[in-house]
Amino acid sequence: MTDLPVNKALGHIRVLDLTRVLAGPWCAQNLADLGADVIKVERPGAGDDTRSWGPPYLRDAEGKDTSEAAYYLAANRNKRSVTLDIASAEGQQIVRELARQSDVVLENYKVGQLKKYGLDYDSLKKEKPDLVYCSITGFGQSGPYAQRAGYDFIIQGMGGFMSITGERDDQPGGGPQKAGVAISDLMTGMYATIAVMAALTHRDRTGEGQYIDMALLDVQVAMLANMNTNYLASGNPPHRWGNAHPNIVPYQTFPTADGHIIVAVGNDGQYRRFVEAGGRPDLFADERFATNPMRVRHRDILVPLLAEMVKTKTKQEWIDALESAGVPCGPINNLDEVFENPQVVARELRVDLPHPTGAQVKLVGSPMKMSATPPRYDMPPPLLGQHTDEVLRDVLGRSAEQVEELRKKGIV
Repeated sequence: MTDLPVNKALGHIRVLDLTRVLAGPWCAQNLADLGADVIKVERPGAGDDTRSWGPPYLRDAEGKDTSEAAYYLAANRNKRSVTLDIASAEGQQIVRELARQSDVVLENYKVGQLKKYGLDYDSLKKEKPDLVYCSITGFGQSGPYAQRAGYDFIIQGMGGFMSITGERDDQPGGGPQKAGVAISDLMTGMYATIAVMAALTHRDRTGEGQYIDMALLDVQVAMLANMNTNYLASGNPPHRWGNAHPNIVPYQTFPTADGHIIVAVGNDGQYRRFVEAGGRPDLFADERFATNPMRVRHRDILVPLLAEMVKTKTKQEWIDALESAGVPCGPINNLDEVFENPQVVARELRVDLPHPTGAQVKLVGSPMKMSATPPRYDMPPPLLGQHTDEVLRDVLGRSAEQVEELRKKGIV
């Protein structure tokens, strides 16, 4: 590829994105934000599954719903969309040509599905030995579950996350709980981004490409971090604690007079200042609650007393008081409050881009803050097939007549 502007960290990289839904597109969007030329291949007439995962949909300049689902918009900016029937021989040939012109191929088809099209890693590396090829599946390319379809919700359960998430079984509403977003998909996309970047660095040093095998289950297990090592060290599976902490008290949510707050007391001095701010210094003077080990031992007695204390003030009154006292605390914001938060505004986490429909598409900016090569927002999430003619012409040298012939055949 011809080098692009120097402030694009990956301006010299082209990615052929054969993924859909979330994990793969999330990886591709990270690479695109950092300047890579990402060519997203979609099914003619249908596209990425998430294009229809609405409502809500993007609204045009007149306030009417478009066909662009908000779910799809979340993971597909800065990409070029090409429609292509890869089940056809001509479509497969075009993918091979695009792969030869790319540095990275991303795919999340079922294990073995692309091999029958001649689009698997072993086939493509014969034509481009330095290719970085990343496959994303639910369970990986090996093992007894390799042929199973992977769904984030199921992976959260199988991978142990839901065993430690949710209210305690002996509490109202107790039981396993999934996360509010598809965390195994998103974290797999992040791990895949890191793996691709590492493979590119290796290629640049050695000239050698490689295959990356990413699995949602692997990622879900890995991301349990200290909970894994707690189990491996003790042999005792950790339990659900809801919004409480197994080793620190009080370190949880409390209802206030008008909402909820998080109180994260990390030492005995912070605890003393917390109860003094609530007008209950006696809850520190009581020897049952004076030290954290004692508070953990007597949590079932103490926590109800603290809950009654916290209810006497509003959320903002508590936050003001505890911040002044040096006690770690915070609100539980809904997304209205999140995007109005002055820190979120200052960090420019909302990005508005003009969309081909005439609307302004509202997106969340990348959290990667880089001084020399910051993420860029050059293009909104593309319309289905928006760049088909452009890519076939500029990347593969197809004439307008050749593209039109492909379109008549239903190849693009």
